[in-house]
Amino acid sequence: MNRTFVVSFAAMLLVGSSVLSATDDGAALYKKKCAGCHGASGEGKPAMKAPELKGTSLEANQIAEHITKGEPGSKAPHNKGISGLSDEQAKAIAEWVKTLK
Repeated sequence: MNRTFVVSFAAMLLVGSSVLSATDDGAALYKKKCAGCHGASGEGKPAMKAPELKGTSLEANQIAEHITKGEPGSKAPHNKGISGLSDEQAKAIAEWVKTLK
């Protein structure tokens, strides 16, 4: 077998598995940190005044910034950043939210 092919194939597997891992991490983090208010499928919870997230027009970087920095006028916990999340974890959640349809 061609060595270049083997190296290329191995690299694709590594990249593919890290993408899957990031998506899985985003889903797990969303379930743990967000689903309680925004619903398991991002459907929102009007009784809690938690908005729907699926189909959001926000870009992933805007969602990640909202998660990490918050907005002073928002309802808790989004009036400040969500504690215990790294920037990478916030990005993973944001990417997961963008998959919700």
